[in-house]
Amino acid sequence: MEIVETTSLEETYAFGRRFAQRLAVGDCVALVGDLGAGKTALARGIAMGLGLADQRMVSSPTFVLVQEYPTQPKLFHIDLYRLRQPAIELADLGLDEMLEEGIVLIEWADRAEDALPKKRWEVQIVAEGESARRIRITPPG
Repeated sequence: MEIVETTSLEETYAFGRRFAQRLAVGDCVALVGDLGAGKTALARGIAMGLGLADQRMVSSPTFVLVQEYPTQPKLFHIDLYRLRQPAIELADLGLDEMLEEGIVLIEWADRAEDALPKKRWEVQIVAEGESARRIRITPPG
């Protein structure tokens, strides 16, 4: 387990860019944290680390459920916040197929923990103030 503390949005983005270098096709990243904790900000940093040119393309996929970003490898960004039966609906979204094609980030992953791959990155984000964050990373395995 690793704990990283950031003190600004820019530092959270920078950590996401560095973290992205650890990821490969087939990786699932389970993002957990309260509303406003910084899950989408971290996802934005990860996407930039995978080569996304415009960070404005990354938004919380709360209403569309899945965003696909043209990164290398491809990045799928899922939000389970509004799903009524997240474990069932996650399978219907084609999680296995996404993992075959790229990296999958799942916000509110704790809502469907039993449906997630056993081998996954677990990332918990806690707000420590207006812009400070504590990020706990547990690698797969």
